[in-house]
Amino acid sequence: MDIEVEGLDTLPDVAGQVLAEAGEHRVFLLYGEMGAGKTTFVKAMCQRLGVKDETSSPTFAIINEYTAPDGPVYHFDFYRIRSEHEALDMGYEEYFYSGAYCFVEWPERIPGLLPADAVTIGISIYPDGRRKFTVDIPNQ
Repeated sequence: MDIEVEGLDTLPDVAGQVLAEAGEHRVFLLYGEMGAGKTTFVKAMCQRLGVKDETSSPTFAIINEYTAPDGPVYHFDFYRIRSEHEALDMGYEEYFYSGAYCFVEWPERIPGLLPADAVTIGISIYPDGRRKFTVDIPNQ
């Protein structure tokens, strides 16, 4: 599914659509260049899930945990990860296979550890600032 947006103010609607289409899938992999809007989109997804906590990029912490009405939401940023071994050491699988929502920025840093049933979201920026979200939901 491809979704084009004019401005970031429509991201909550896009987030709602993606969450609805994803069904029971809980791990979302966000691909895009620096500044594409990955963190901003995660904030919109969290808003749709009812997260009241302040959401921010976990670039230095690698993972942030937020509280939502239906349980925890995990937000990963693997940009600073140097190897998959670092993700193994932090116990990534406990999060990815917990049944909780997990939003993963820079998943290309840990390709061998990604769940096969994860939703992939590619974010591209057009020269005029519009964005294209390419969403791939397994088994659809």
